[in-house]
Amino acid sequence: MLDSVHHGRLSGILRYMASILVVAMFMFPIFWMALTSIKPYAAVYDKDRVVFFDFKPQLGNYDVTFLGSDPGSIESRQTIIDTLMVATSSTLLTICAGLLAGYALSVYAFRLRRAYIFWIIFQRVLPPILIIIPLILAYNATALIDTRLGLILAYAAMNLPLAVLMLKSFCDDVPREVGEAAMIDGATGFQVFSRIYVPLVRRGIAATALLCFIFSWTEFIMAIFLTHSIRMMSVQLSIHEMENDPGITTALSCVAIIPTFVFILLVQRHLVRGLTLGYQKG
Repeated sequence: MLDSVHHGRLSGILRYMASILVVAMFMFPIFWMALTSIKPYAAVYDKDRVVFFDFKPQLGNYDVTFLGSDPGSIESRQTIIDTLMVATSSTLLTICAGLLAGYALSVYAFRLRRAYIFWIIFQRVLPPILIIIPLILAYNATALIDTRLGLILAYAAMNLPLAVLMLKSFCDDVPREVGEAAMIDGATGFQVFSRIYVPLVRRGIAATALLCFIFSWTEFIMAIFLTHSIRMMSVQLSIHEMENDPGITTALSCVAIIPTFVFILLVQRHLVRGLTLGYQKG
């Protein structure tokens, strides 16, 4: 009996240590990038040794990133503003449309409902590169090329299938009896949606919005093909030569990665739940 207890404890300790090791391996590149962003140039390219902590931290790279204090550097401040504006607007548009569609798929039964859900899944797995050429032609014809509105619409269309599936899964968890009781009391369909379902799935809405925001924040294919003068975060990082200014590049990379990483940690339970239950009830 004691041997089995000790064996169980030893197995638990080994699993815990293995988990820490795996997390450390994945976190080290982010740690090194953040460390490089506050290093002086001499510490980054020291030929004699690898500099870890024996240097004087410098926050000038973040001054350039947020304030644009160096005229010769990349225009990171405008990049952050444009990316934040496009990502936020596309996320709001996606959530508004996806919540209505997810609610309808969850509550109402109609013909070919299952086939429609499969079509939504197919739209999600479709690579954006397959539609980029017809999208460019359509945007040229409608004067949406190289505009923030064009990017907002493209990002919203890209994230909409995922938003519909996730929000449907959260709406599926709301007991049908709650909405039926409200309709018996005289509530309309829109009142059931806005006053019952929306408050009950608000955590799912937040998790879905965060995921859509991250996908919009990091999107590269559409951003590079649909814009010329507007530089999104992912495009700006791809065209900047790190060898010339590693501090500014890593500072901008930290601005792009660390906030979204923190947000994911805060709502990771809802993200995993929404992604795994997207087609559980069909």
